Amino acid sequence: MRITRETLLRIARETTAQRTHSDKSILAVYLTGSLLTDDPLLGGVADIDLVFIHDRQPPARREIVPLTPEVHIDIQHNPRSDYESPRRVRFHPWLGPEMWDPMLLHETGSFFEFVQAGVRDKFNDPLNRLQRSRTDLEHARQIWSGLPAETNEGPARLLAFFKAVSHAANAVAILNGTALAERRFLLQFPARAEAAGRPGLTGLLFRMLGAETVDDGAMTGFLAQWEKAFLSAGSRRGADARLHPSRLGYYRQALQALLDAGQSRSSLWPLLQTWTLSAMALPVAKQGGWQAACKFFALDSEGLPPRLAELDQFMDEVDLLLEDLAGAHGLDAIYRDGRKVP
Repeated sequence: MRITRETLLRIARETTAQRTHSDKSILAVYLTGSLLTDDPLLGGVADIDLVFIHDRQPPARREIVPLTPEVHIDIQHNPRSDYESPRRVRFHPWLGPEMWDPMLLHETGSFFEFVQAGVRDKFNDPLNRLQRSRTDLEHARQIWSGLPAETNEGPARLLAFFKAVSHAANAVAILNGTALAERRFLLQFPARAEAAGRPGLTGLLFRMLGAETVDDGAMTGFLAQWEKAFLSAGSRRGADARLHPSRLGYYRQALQALLDAGQSRSSLWPLLQTWTLSAMALPVAKQGGWQAACKFFALDSEGLPPRLAELDQFMDEVDLLLEDLAGAHGLDAIYRDGRKVP
């Protein structure tokens, strides 16, 4: 199948029509993710990100629908209760920006219209932008504070580190857009840091992920071991939805495209994130390749403490950025006092 944006949009609309016809609990469906852009393909592939809002609690929050080896649908099932307060959605670090301008594919009544109107009301006011970013930064700080005492030296600890990094980086990114896409995390961050007036944060982010040790040959060598771990973990019962076998090409072709384009450093995030997720699902005896990669990037038990110090520095820099933004708009007292938006 020739993969184009138009083809994927058609599939999104057809899937929406089929699902809403058979499931009357669906109040709204909207498209988000890379298909909202003019260039959604990376490595010649893209997934179709749909969000279904149900009038009840859905049995599962995430669903992967395989279509071809290159294409799948990634459906997020959310209950109506997640949207009951448009004001709270407006302050949410990722749901707020997501609701700002998705592609609406289905609506029952005026539910979506009502929620979106509430989200868009004063959405870009400095106070609201600051609150969303600060929430992300606070999440990062809370995770980071528990990491030094974490006794688990395995993939669980590294995943927690990655989660803290994600929240900290997105505290910057969402000042000028939606949360960073997983495959494009390190590709997109430099422009967001530049837009926020803190280009130096890019170097800090890359350094704390071990980018200074990136070598094209080593990265290419890691791919085969990563793929083996991905397939083994994804085939296990209860595996994380991100490791669904249908997502292998989605990641593999993107990683190869980044390497071919001389963007080896930008391939670090999707490689390490999904490899660590895979290691979580595998016995220690099958974690050898992942362990070697962690050592190579100084993200093993010996190398991680300095990375935690670098993350602390990164978060301090983001905190200063948010303080400067607050001061520039006369909101410094609210930021210093830590009071929530009224």
